[in-house]
Amino acid sequence: MFKGMGDMAKMMKAAKDMQSKMAEMQDDLENVTVTGESGAGLVKATATAKGILTGLDIDPSIFHPDEKEVVEDLILAAIKDAQAKAAQKSQEEMGKLTEGLGLPADMKLPF
Repeated sequence: MFKGMGDMAKMMKAAKDMQSKMAEMQDDLENVTVTGESGAGLVKATATAKGILTGLDIDPSIFHPDEKEVVEDLILAAIKDAQAKAAQKSQEEMGKLTEGLGLPADMKLPF
């Protein structure tokens, strides 16, 4: 009977350790940046690995009044690229965490 209590204590400790590592990873993701591009690098969007847009760099050569819609499309494409890269980076970091805990790499956390 007491053996089961020891296993439960181990599980609780493992869960607490995972919670701590998850919180640490979430903090780390705020400091990791990715850059998305469009128009062969004419527009670049920088975001944190959590997907928060932090910067936008636009080459001045694309500013022509008659091409406003093209510029807007390039900006949106760069932002979407940065967000996709942020999601990928976040998933990679989550995979490292689950692997380190002996969980399947494709396990989705948080539950």
